[in-house]
Amino acid sequence: MIDSYRIGIEEEYFLVDAATKSVTRAMPEAFLATAKDAMNEQVVGEFLQSQIEVKTLPHTDIKTAHAELRHLRQTVARVAADHGLAILAAGTHPTADWGRSQKSEGERYDAVMDDLQMIGQRNMLCGLHVHVELPDPDDRVDVMIRMLPYLPLFIALATSSPFWRSRPTGLKGYRLAAYDELPRTGVPELLRTKEEFDAYVSALVKAGVMQDSSYIWWSIRPSLNLPTLELRAPDCPTLVDDSIAIAALYRSLARRLTRNPGINRDLSAVTRAIVVENKWRAQRYGVRGTFVGENGAITVAGLMDQVIEEIAEDADALGCLEEVHRCRAIVGSGTSADAQIAVFQASGEGQGRMHALNAVKDWIADKTLQ
Repeated sequence: MIDSYRIGIEEEYFLVDAATKSVTRAMPEAFLATAKDAMNEQVVGEFLQSQIEVKTLPHTDIKTAHAELRHLRQTVARVAADHGLAILAAGTHPTADWGRSQKSEGERYDAVMDDLQMIGQRNMLCGLHVHVELPDPDDRVDVMIRMLPYLPLFIALATSSPFWRSRPTGLKGYRLAAYDELPRTGVPELLRTKEEFDAYVSALVKAGVMQDSSYIWWSIRPSLNLPTLELRAPDCPTLVDDSIAIAALYRSLARRLTRNPGINRDLSAVTRAIVVENKWRAQRYGVRGTFVGENGAITVAGLMDQVIEEIAEDADALGCLEEVHRCRAIVGSGTSADAQIAVFQASGEGQGRMHALNAVKDWIADKTLQ
């Protein structure tokens, strides 16, 4: 029997006015109710009312997951259009002003906002979350730690957040710079076993810091409600094909690490420090940058080729080798961030910054449903 390593994909989108592509401050209740009816409850509101999230069912076949994710995007966009709205798939919205953001209703959101204060209001950010079910759920903490060296690669491939509050940030992926203001975010601590992770969670719960492990928002974490290891680092890609490619890469790596427990077994504090540095380099330079490697600098393209060679057998066994190879194409042609910057530069000549940003918003809206 082929290993399943079932996969589930979640994407967060900005909800915007259909004409101006500016974020809507308040989500119409009728919109969310209609969307849930149309999508069998596979859509939920997010922390801020300007955001919406869709969730695929668990899948063993990547092409079925691809078809469903595309269907979810198109369905939520169709319902949004009936309410004068549209969706944008990107890590940040080019012109959104977080100072006007409005929290969604709910006790959990009330508690989080009370704790985070302004940092919570600034959380106008959209990500891609990929869940992979391992054969033994108790292996999740071990695989999570051994996955850390690959986190910067996922971040680089997904960069789609070069603008913030109507300004170019100079980063390809600004989203994590803002998101990591939150507590319990970023690269996980070096907790080696399920017991160590449980002890960490227990200490914070007993201290009244959080209610459960769902308040741990690391770049990768064991899911509380699902038997999965959840990748949370990537921006939401603008192209659905890119989301699927990244999901396929993560799934294949999860299989390889599970089946080869010696890989990255000796990961040390130095290694983690290098992961943190490479995470920054992924945010700053995206696929055009270099990482700190074992023998000096390595290009993202070079690391991508190396990883694809290493996981080819696993990707083939999971039936997603074609999707994994698309990651190489992303490196070659650039990410959403590269395209957004190109549109901004081409549209700004003699027209002004806001004209250029409006062109970027239109580009994102178009490519979200391509």
